[in-house]
Amino acid sequence: MAPGIRLYKFPPLVRSTAPSEAMSGQPGDAQQCLEDAYRQGLDSGYREGHEAGMAEGRPEGVAAGYREGLEQGRAEALEQVRREFAAAMAPVDALLAELTAAQQDFKSALRREVVDLVGKVASQVVRSELALKPVQLLSLVDETLATMPTATGEVRVFLNPEECRRIGELAPERASRWTLIPDPALGYGECRVSTGEAEADAGCQQRLERCMSQVREHVLNDQDGEADASP
Repeated sequence: MAPGIRLYKFPPLVRSTAPSEAMSGQPGDAQQCLEDAYRQGLDSGYREGHEAGMAEGRPEGVAAGYREGLEQGRAEALEQVRREFAAAMAPVDALLAELTAAQQDFKSALRREVVDLVGKVASQVVRSELALKPVQLLSLVDETLATMPTATGEVRVFLNPEECRRIGELAPERASRWTLIPDPALGYGECRVSTGEAEADAGCQQRLERCMSQVREHVLNDQDGEADASP
């Protein structure tokens, strides 16, 4: 080494004092320090993660809550409108039911009146027809006798006196088959047949009433069917 030159000794880059300091303390203190540091790290990580999660999730949560609240509010408003509409329509429904019932009553009364009118017209037509051709009563007598037990005795035919006289004048050969007896209690078109063993009504009125009964039943049954089919 040249005279006057000394070697320079560099100082250490890091002074290692922790081991000596750590060793100078108790082992329990070092363990406590490690636990405290671990707990602090957990708390810090949880806090930072929570803040980050809240920052990221808040906009989505607000949007989802807004949509849910909007749908719920819309449903509640719609239900409220429905209730108010139903309450407002209740008087209208009651009035409509009354009008429907009145309409059905009117139709029923109209049908009965029509049936009665048809019966009266038919009765007048029969009377007019018999006034022109009273001999047709003898055809009714034939039909009635065909439904009765076989006659073994005298067949007596009771008629209105006027019709009995006219039949005797217009068809004496047919009238001679039976005994025609005038009966003031019988009206025009009425006829009663007696064989001694049985008696039957052969007049037009009974036939007409039976026919009109079927017409009335048919018409009123149609009305009931229409009432059941109406909403």
